Amino acid sequence: MPPSSHRRFPARRRLALVTTGFAAAAGLGLLPFAPRADAGAVDLAHATLPAQDGWASSGSGTTGGRAAGARHDVTVSTRAELVRALRAGPSGAPRIIRVKGRIDANTDDQGRPLTCADYARGTGYTLAAYLKAYDPAVWGRSKLPSGAQESARAAAQARQAERVRLAVPSNTTLIGVPGTGAGISGGSLLVQKADNVIIRNLAFADTRDCFPQWDPTDGSEGNWNSAYDAVTLRGATHVWADHNSFTDSPHFDAANPRHFGREYQVHDGALDITNASDLVTVSYNRFADHDKTMLIGSSDQDSKLRVTLHHNVFQGIVQRAPLARVGQVHLYNNHFDTTPRNGYTHGYSVSARAGVRIVAQNNHWTLSRDRKTSQLLSGDGTGAFAGTGNMVNGAVTDLVAAHNAANKKKIKPEAAWQPALARGLEASAADLPASLARRAGAGVLK
Repeated sequence: MPPSSHRRFPARRRLALVTTGFAAAAGLGLLPFAPRADAGAVDLAHATLPAQDGWASSGSGTTGGRAAGARHDVTVSTRAELVRALRAGPSGAPRIIRVKGRIDANTDDQGRPLTCADYARGTGYTLAAYLKAYDPAVWGRSKLPSGAQESARAAAQARQAERVRLAVPSNTTLIGVPGTGAGISGGSLLVQKADNVIIRNLAFADTRDCFPQWDPTDGSEGNWNSAYDAVTLRGATHVWADHNSFTDSPHFDAANPRHFGREYQVHDGALDITNASDLVTVSYNRFADHDKTMLIGSSDQDSKLRVTLHHNVFQGIVQRAPLARVGQVHLYNNHFDTTPRNGYTHGYSVSARAGVRIVAQNNHWTLSRDRKTSQLLSGDGTGAFAGTGNMVNGAVTDLVAAHNAANKKKIKPEAAWQPALARGLEASAADLPASLARRAGAGVLK
């Protein structure tokens, strides 16, 4: 199958939505907000990003909602409560939102599950009619879909977007209550032109688009493209994403049908950092069972994009861990496991494109027998990857040399900058597979 395009599309994908059954905690009813349920526990919600902890600690640092008053320090257990907490005025007021249990974003204001059919009702959209209208044998391959069925698809997609896309304002801490299995199913957090945001201890599952758009011009054979990432940063600054988990479960891509000879892809990114986002630290997260995982830079003309990734785990990831453009990206003490999982097979781990300057220190790759060291990196011939102390199956390895020996488009081995914000940098990557199995992901914080 031809590789998917590296372009970033605002297009939509379809989801044959299967509700995951995450129930709201009992006893909260329709109260605007519940009293704090974790008052006796160690208070993680007021924690701030430590000094020197990656790019997000630069300048004013990242404190999230630490200064929130009692009115804006709330516990939520349903989508409706979460939306009210995110929108509560005044704009920009510091807020702490504690998520208790799992929240299903595909629900109405009374908590009733919504399906793809609910979103499409009354729009005139059906998949059968869409496939008939834009079959390449009829529509051709030189232009994007337009007309009645494309308009209907867009209208249905807008209905789902109203439910699942949740805007996170400046000066916010969004944190899962320890011990409650906190997370968001089917939702897409959007941090757009916001500053000073902390997202911690949340499990993001199966963010699916009901209505992917067919693009016959994407790649040599066309592609289906969807709209939602679990977390999207667009023009965001000072963001700390820590101890979260991301997965497509329970709807793995292997269940996706094929239309027009291409996978009907219903998932987009897990955590995408685009549109001149800047000063971001991504730490101790677990990314599993996903294709296009993390995009840093929406196009070759993007800007800023100073991002640190440290102590994260990537398992069952096909590509983009990350795909990085333009900026200055620091990768340290991450663990990449290329072993196939749940139908997801490794394509590459890190892609250096559009002049990006990546510094990679003391990361560890667990290389499965079906993969080669030369396949761990990718690039367009303009990016840099300055690597030191990186290990493959326990042996220090020059990843750039391995890549360049096997590929025509070379990666530059010098990044022309030195990271100064590397709190907790471990001198060896040898123990990372075992230690991060215990330390990364949602549910670890107590």
